[in-house]
Amino acid sequence: METNNIESGIPKRRALGRGLEELFNNEVLDYTTVENKIVKETSKDEIVNLPLNELRSNPYQPRKIFDNESLQELADSIKEHGVFQPIIVKKAIKGYEIIAGERRVKASIMAGKKEIPAIIRDFNDTQMMEIALLENLQRENLTPIEEATAYKKLQETLLLTQEELAKRLGKSRSHLTNMLGLLSLPDSIKEEVNKKTITMAHARVLSKLDDTKQQEDLLEKIIKEGISVRQLEELTQEPRIIKTHPQKIKKVQNNEYSYLQNELSEKLGTKVSIKKNKLEISFVNGNDLNRILDQLNIEVGR
Repeated sequence: METNNIESGIPKRRALGRGLEELFNNEVLDYTTVENKIVKETSKDEIVNLPLNELRSNPYQPRKIFDNESLQELADSIKEHGVFQPIIVKKAIKGYEIIAGERRVKASIMAGKKEIPAIIRDFNDTQMMEIALLENLQRENLTPIEEATAYKKLQETLLLTQEELAKRLGKSRSHLTNMLGLLSLPDSIKEEVNKKTITMAHARVLSKLDDTKQQEDLLEKIIKEGISVRQLEELTQEPRIIKTHPQKIKKVQNNEYSYLQNELSEKLGTKVSIKKNKLEISFVNGNDLNRILDQLNIEVGR
């Protein structure tokens, strides 16, 4: 309740306002825009230090697996420099729910901190879901299954078609379709994807099969024999295994690099074009470009 905030010395919370509404009316969804808007409109006296033991995860947080090595690097940075960007939270019945910045919270705990700078805002459940999904999609390296789940939740929340959502996220339609197809896989295969035992490209081929037993048999073959994606595709060309849609025959691309183009598009999660001896990689904003550079293991001096 607001009285509790006043009694504890925490500044009265200000409503989020039109930040998210404006964000979701934009041509392309961009998490950085709304976070910067919140931070910019927050005065210094509204940023409070909250006890880490009073924070709990956003129930709509799509990330279930956190990379310990990456968290340790962030924890080391926080030990030396502190937390640069306040997290964003919502007051709950008991404590606070994290809206944005869960990695900063986990890393701060690892760094031995007791408190973390935070901005308190009022969010409804839909806004909590949207901002958590966007932060993870545009800032964190989700597993393919987590990414696919985030796409599905955003699509359902915003009532968009796959084509509309792809456009709003700056992704290719084929990438979105292939990612959502992973959700139809058996849990046993999803688990191997999350553990990185098999690649997303392997999982994509398996997702096109009808028979669960055949999927799991091929999964075992991938793990034991280390077969490549191309070999897996050859194994699934049998009519009894592969799904058939006679009414939807795709035109063969007259491009000698089409296979590589598709693979790069899936790996990088964005539209990739190879033509006339040029490689073009699309990105939405600076954060998306950094994500792609990380995928390519390219370090740029600052």
